[in-house]
Amino acid sequence: MAFTSSDGRVRSSLADINITPLVDVVLVLLVIFMISVPVLQSGIQVNVPKTRTVKEITQQRTVVTIDRDQNIFLNDKQINIHELTQTLHAQSADPAHQVIYLRADEQVPFGAFAHVMDAVKQAGITNVSIVTQPLDSRSQSRGGL
Repeated sequence: MAFTSSDGRVRSSLADINITPLVDVVLVLLVIFMISVPVLQSGIQVNVPKTRTVKEITQQRTVVTIDRDQNIFLNDKQINIHELTQTLHAQSADPAHQVIYLRADEQVPFGAFAHVMDAVKQAGITNVSIVTQPLDSRSQSRGGL
């Protein structure tokens, strides 16, 4: 782009954009996003039981969570136990091949756990995995639970 100055000379403007600050900001945002995503995936605080054998979850799956107060969550959304069966059934085209991860706090009574398992089974889902945490080395050296 050219323009004429007050003394009659034709001058051009500097049209280059310095993108270095833009790249810096994008990289910082990328790092923040990479750090915050694992924290956001399981936003519900649940103290799951500890076991010796734990399989690492590598794929995004449907997670049903029961917290200490026996509130039920489907992924991160709170849901009524009476709506759980219909919601799970509506989410899957083939419930027989759907995998559900069930997280429950250690303090949840077995009766509440059984009600949630029954709701999942009524939706036609038979592949249910129970989420646990690995035992730390101090618990293993003392002989277990």
